[in-house]
Amino acid sequence: MDLVPALEEPLKKALGPATAKVMAEHLGLHTVGDLLHHYPRRYAERGELTRLADLPLDEHVTVVAQVASARILKFNGGTGQRLEVTITDGSGQLQLVFFGRGIHKPHKDLLPGTRAMFAGKASVFNRKMQLAHPAYELLRPDALDAGEADEAIGSWAGALIPIYPATAKLESWKIAKAVDMVLPSAQEALDPLPDSLREGRGLVPLPEALLKVHRPHTKADIADARARLKWDEAFVLQVALARRRFADAQLPAVARVPRPDGLLTAFDAKLPFTLTDGQQKVSKEIFDGLATEHPMHRLLQGEVGSGKTMVALRAMLAVVDAGGQAAMLAPTEVLAQQHHRSITEMMGELAEGGMLGGAEHSTKVVLLTGSMGVAARRQALLDLVTGDAGIVIGTHALIEDKVQFHDLGLVVVDEQHRFGVEQRDALRGKGKQPPHLLVMTATPIPRTVAMTVFGDLETSVLDQLPAGRSPIATHVVPAADKPHFLARAWERVREEVENGHQAYVVCPRIGDEEEQGKGGKGGKKESVEDAAEKRPPLAVLDVAEELAHGALRGLKVEVLHGRMQPDDKDAVMRRFAAGETDVLVATTVIEVGVNVPNATAIVIMDADRFGVSQLHQLRGRVGRGSAAGLCLLVSEMPEASPARARLGAVAATLDGFELSRIDLEQRREGDVLGQAQSGVRSSLRMLAVIEDEEIIAEARQEATAVVAADPDLERLPGLRTALDALLDEEREQYLDKG
Repeated sequence: MDLVPALEEPLKKALGPATAKVMAEHLGLHTVGDLLHHYPRRYAERGELTRLADLPLDEHVTVVAQVASARILKFNGGTGQRLEVTITDGSGQLQLVFFGRGIHKPHKDLLPGTRAMFAGKASVFNRKMQLAHPAYELLRPDALDAGEADEAIGSWAGALIPIYPATAKLESWKIAKAVDMVLPSAQEALDPLPDSLREGRGLVPLPEALLKVHRPHTKADIADARARLKWDEAFVLQVALARRRFADAQLPAVARVPRPDGLLTAFDAKLPFTLTDGQQKVSKEIFDGLATEHPMHRLLQGEVGSGKTMVALRAMLAVVDAGGQAAMLAPTEVLAQQHHRSITEMMGELAEGGMLGGAEHSTKVVLLTGSMGVAARRQALLDLVTGDAGIVIGTHALIEDKVQFHDLGLVVVDEQHRFGVEQRDALRGKGKQPPHLLVMTATPIPRTVAMTVFGDLETSVLDQLPAGRSPIATHVVPAADKPHFLARAWERVREEVENGHQAYVVCPRIGDEEEQGKGGKGGKKESVEDAAEKRPPLAVLDVAEELAHGALRGLKVEVLHGRMQPDDKDAVMRRFAAGETDVLVATTVIEVGVNVPNATAIVIMDADRFGVSQLHQLRGRVGRGSAAGLCLLVSEMPEASPARARLGAVAATLDGFELSRIDLEQRREGDVLGQAQSGVRSSLRMLAVIEDEEIIAEARQEATAVVAADPDLERLPGLRTALDALLDEEREQYLDKG
């Protein structure tokens, strides 16, 4: 046996340098194993045999017939030539045409009297049915025994032809030929699944799965192969994540147990409300994690307004009670300032450690951002080093080398998907021992994505809204079909303001861009949907202007968008929060974390241009106080369009997890997993994160058990090989830092 295992053999050796070069450059395939895992995208069927008399137009057909005549015709003054072959099967006649250089072989093969199978697409030319350049297979004249001929015909016509993901440089059929050359090596593929697991689930062995996925005889073959290959992907990925969790569990950490009558007790005593059951359950999971001697890694998912900040704050206070410090990382300065404000307000005198009037159990809560003045920054850094500040809230500025902690015990990361893996890692290095980690997200992540992307984190879900949060009614406003609905929408906004409340109006664009989108799809008849697409998206500056002079005349209207100076933005937000502004016309800058309980209505213009999860986030800006919320989704899309169906889904449910599923089904998983997780995405070829929820959940259980029993996978060489392939450099880093 060769020293190099069969599947690791370079394609250069197996296929020759020219083909191997194209495969490496255009498809990223380097070894025999890579090519065997380049699965067909779909399978074409040569089709059932069709009688010539019944040929359907524009479909791929397969016919068996006898050549009646063949002749070469010249055209273009004799420079071009084509071969015309007439075939007959007794029920009718059909013309085949071949052009240019492609005529020599069929001219030799297709002599009058020859019987053959022909496959191609039937079209009409000069009012006659024809097949252009059909594929054909000659039937041997000696196969006169009808049964034998039928068998040959049956196997060829019923064949499933694999169609591979291809490129302009490498057609599917060339890839298929290359696969044929390396397919014998599939016999030597090491199976990554433990035998007991494979047999217990009735999955075919890997060599058989590879054979069946590339060269299936029946649809059942394809189903067997897919079921098996999906399991491989799910299982190998979950083993990688289970090993991370196992390794993390071996790391040392300081157990942080709050003292019985410290800061946390004092804080709970002054809360004006009781925690929801959900908050209590999740808090217990977090406190149990903090009390262990290895780092907690937990993902806290909670709907907008489910009270995540409260849960995170109680965890931070518990750590301060236990003598440690807690850091909260926010993706933007605005959010860091907002968290700082709301946390100091919630804590009151408990946040005035070391000051006169500070409570007996109290600590300092400091803010650290890039734009702070030198003196304030110096003081904040000093408070962290000495341990005077138990809680620090900041942006990435927290991770700079200069920042040193007295004893960092817990890191809380807000909005994970806006926060890179490297930063999480850098912060982890700030503790004497690795700190505990709590990651919060308001974007509901379907369970399977959480298990795949954040699979190294344990998950807690806050799915109950706290008391005092009000229901939100959502309606679609079809502006084009029913213009009077839009007029009524502005009346509703006026009514809210007259009742002492405030409103948001959200637009997809700012409106001072140089170049307006020209849009337009060339040359075809416009559908209503295209017409709506052509008009540039509505802009904040235009809509604000229009409303102030029209439907909302007399109300105080202000604008907010991402291109304003930070100070101007803050000033606008402060006026809105103070109730001085009636209506805020904004871009999606208000999507995350803006908290104005008095705002009760939100009108989203061109709502069809936002994603489902984004609409849900925006809707969460209202209904934060005691008055009911109202969300109006304005769209010019026609009733039957998919865009309107999406908006209907948002209007029909307030359940973010349900919506995130809908969102994910409509987009590809890749967009959801995002760039930071590209390693995971590129390793999934068969597995669909949403459809295969059960496989992923079961694979996670199996993987956890396998790793617990054999952390180094010494008894499973095939699994180690598959892991090494998954965790090549780029992904190894992704998983290390995840």
